Amino acid sequence: MIFHRICGILLKKQEIAGYFILGKVITVANQKGGVAKTTTAINLSAALGHMGKRVLLVDSDPQGNSTTGYGIRAADKKQLSLTTYDVIMGQARPAEAIVQTKFENVSLMPATGELAEAEIRLLKFEQKTLQLRKALLQIKDEYDIIIIDTLPSLGVLALNTLAACDSLIIPMQCEPYSLEGVAELFATIKRVKKSANKSLQILGIVFTMTDKRLMVNREVMKKIRKEFPEDVIFKTEIPRGVRIAEAPSHGEPIIYYDPKSKGADAYLKLAKEVVARL
Repeated sequence: MIFHRICGILLKKQEIAGYFILGKVITVANQKGGVAKTTTAINLSAALGHMGKRVLLVDSDPQGNSTTGYGIRAADKKQLSLTTYDVIMGQARPAEAIVQTKFENVSLMPATGELAEAEIRLLKFEQKTLQLRKALLQIKDEYDIIIIDTLPSLGVLALNTLAACDSLIIPMQCEPYSLEGVAELFATIKRVKKSANKSLQILGIVFTMTDKRLMVNREVMKKIRKEFPEDVIFKTEIPRGVRIAEAPSHGEPIIYYDPKSKGADAYLKLAKEVVARL
């Protein structure tokens, strides 16, 4: 199968296992929208912070949903003097754009709609896909883990996040078109490994918005498990839940919005798996 051949190139057991050092950069990526990518970036970063890790969440999506999910509303965004846009365009040092959140051990590099301009303006840069990588190198060792939330596309901004990270977490919703989207993402990863980030690895695939009461959910999960090596897929599954969906509108990660919910428990378990793999 094509997925086994792709995995054979990109994924080796010893590379996934790795070892934990300071300044590991993880991009949460999937070119397909609506797979809980931003939800995972927000809640995983909060869970890692709750575990005592020093975490930086970098919002690289012009929609700024990770920024909103940490309590910075539209009105507050207007007051931000520096954002991810300024950092990527080389107009500010990364430390200048970072804000402290009210949540344990988590800092944030916020994003606003201005970041959309970077897609066009970066095309004029000689190293257009390496801007974020160069910026994060300045602060990488100040954090245990840096999480990058990226937009659902494979444009210049998304390529910056792939070039900047050590590894990827791929959220996958259990629906029929999931495999097609991931196959396209893996092809892009291969190109990035050749051109901009030879050390890029996949930390794992995480099933999101799962509901095992649905037959299609069970069937897709079964198929995906057949297509990918066992150690590529995280054991933790993120359930579909109203409380997870509500949390961003309140500007809180799920572990603070509803600590006793199934969603909070799932993201804490995922955070432990991530640390173990690092």
